[in-house]
Amino acid sequence: MGVLSLFLLAACDTAPTRLRLALPSSELDADIATDLASVLNKGSAFQISLMTEPSAGEDALEMLVKGQVDLALVSNYLPYREGVATVTPVYPAVLHIGYKDGRDTSSGLRLLDGARVFAGVDGSASRLMFSRIARHIGLTQDDFSFVDDPDTSDTTVADIVAVFAPISQQHRESFTGYRLYSLGNPGDIGSGSVVDAATLLNPPLRPFVIPAGTYGPANTAPVVTVAVDKMLVARSDLSASVVYDLIYELRRARPALVATRPGLFDASEASFDVLRSTFVLHSGTQNFLHRNEPTIYERYSGVAEVVVTLVIALVSASFAAIRILRIRRKNRIDRFYSAALELRNKLDAASSDAERASARLALRKLQDEAFAQLVDEKLAADDSFRIFITLSNDILRQYSDDPN
Repeated sequence: MGVLSLFLLAACDTAPTRLRLALPSSELDADIATDLASVLNKGSAFQISLMTEPSAGEDALEMLVKGQVDLALVSNYLPYREGVATVTPVYPAVLHIGYKDGRDTSSGLRLLDGARVFAGVDGSASRLMFSRIARHIGLTQDDFSFVDDPDTSDTTVADIVAVFAPISQQHRESFTGYRLYSLGNPGDIGSGSVVDAATLLNPPLRPFVIPAGTYGPANTAPVVTVAVDKMLVARSDLSASVVYDLIYELRRARPALVATRPGLFDASEASFDVLRSTFVLHSGTQNFLHRNEPTIYERYSGVAEVVVTLVIALVSASFAAIRILRIRRKNRIDRFYSAALELRNKLDAASSDAERASARLALRKLQDEAFAQLVDEKLAADDSFRIFITLSNDILRQYSDDPN
């Protein structure tokens, strides 16, 4: 009996769902991914294992498509890939463009001319964004150079640093000796500025203002830039129930995550603009976003009540109409009854054969009129009609045999 109890207890324990998470190449993203895995691995229904080799954004998407990992933390700015689906936004990544003091900032062309630029590793969203900006203002790869070697990616080597990162005081020292480049004035947002053009041509981006003094001497004035969501994405064929439960666990664990990293999972269902997602929404995410919406039965229950009420009213009206029609037909046949009785009385009071013949002729005409209304459906072929015909025939038969 003891062995059986132990077996039943073991059967009741549900094994945690094991998911593989790609390790981002960015140190910051790697730290956030590590925190996510650590929190979920404690007291949740999931066991998250991080890959040992770091991978940049496009490489992580490739691993998802090939089924080498189940989840990845990537920028929403990366190009669309078949087989990749959005799970949930994790945090807004803000584009920081830092330049060394002394650089010519009169235009973007002069700022980048001949500069050594650190914009993340090859394949990252920061480098893709920077390359597009360079092409937009007419620069080629010969006009500047990327710094991407880990040993030379320190900010003291690069002339310009352009990275997507969350707003954090932890990055303050990273911009020592740099100034943050602003794409305009805060008042220009929404008035057809460069930032408006950037967000129009790149839907995943949105305007963002870094408040003055956020990074100390690096931004003594507000800095206008753009931001893009860092997304947790998954394989499209990952179970919808697994993704639904994963989002629930991430929301539940949010207090533990924001204690050290404010801003994580700050996008609620109301602020999560699904139209801005580069990748298709996972079916589990759709189920989670619509979890509080009424079911199809609840949604159409009011309509069903109205329909049932209308049907009952229609049936009642139909019965009432039939009843009225029957009453009208009854009133018509009653007129024939009265006329037949009057003619019988005339036959009783008749003093000559001519009066009796006239009354019998009137009675036959009354029968003809009754049959005509029966054909026109103004009278019903029911017992009342048969009674009238029998009555009138009896009168005709009775008075046709009258010897007088």
